[in-house]
Amino acid sequence: MIFRQLFEPVSSTYTYLLACPQSRAAVLIDPVMPAWQRDLRIVNELGLKLVMTIDTHIHADHITSAAILKREAGSRIAIAALDALDCTDVGLREGVPVQVGGIRLDPLHTPGHTDNHFSILAGDRVFTGDALLIDGCGRTDFQGGDPRALYASVRGKLFNLPSETLVYPGHDYQGRWVSSIAQEKQRNPRLGGERSMEDFVQLMQNLDLPYPKFIDYALPGNRQCGRCPDDLPEDLQQYCRQMQPSVQG
Repeated sequence: MIFRQLFEPVSSTYTYLLACPQSRAAVLIDPVMPAWQRDLRIVNELGLKLVMTIDTHIHADHITSAAILKREAGSRIAIAALDALDCTDVGLREGVPVQVGGIRLDPLHTPGHTDNHFSILAGDRVFTGDALLIDGCGRTDFQGGDPRALYASVRGKLFNLPSETLVYPGHDYQGRWVSSIAQEKQRNPRLGGERSMEDFVQLMQNLDLPYPKFIDYALPGNRQCGRCPDDLPEDLQQYCRQMQPSVQG
């Protein structure tokens, strides 16, 4: 499998490029608006054809580039079938694999950060979106979030994957790139070790996090599979403006 991990610095989002070396078919997981030209350039430089984008959930901290990549490359848009977005081409359902050339992707319904969040299992690695981060997890106080559901998703589903499974998160804010199921089970300060569900619920309910600064623009934009609003304030323009080159691409 051809694999690239790409970083968008405004929202600290990881985008993942996976491609089949035989068919040259490629998929981008969680592509971000400011980085769409970079991502398409890398696809083309590797001699690949982008056939699909996958969003793990409707994001609140950035706008997906799924729609613009569909326009430019003809890729299909995949997101949770439960979200019932008009722009969806492929509805993600647990138990229904997605095939990209010779690569099998297994959607895992992992609600809790949002009600319709999906992680994507690809062989020996899992792309966990905002459900499971390195030494952390996504917040649970908006978009149908539920700490009990997230606890069940991570401890009951993700932590039951083989210990050696590599964990690739949707974000990291400290320059870390990858973890493993074994590592997160052992040392994740929110969900690892002997943390009980009640302890986790209390922890998440007392985080006292600020209101997400981009959510009021990101949610309607992402319900259209990636549209920057016309009334975006100047201080938020960076979320849609083309990014500068990053150290990972």
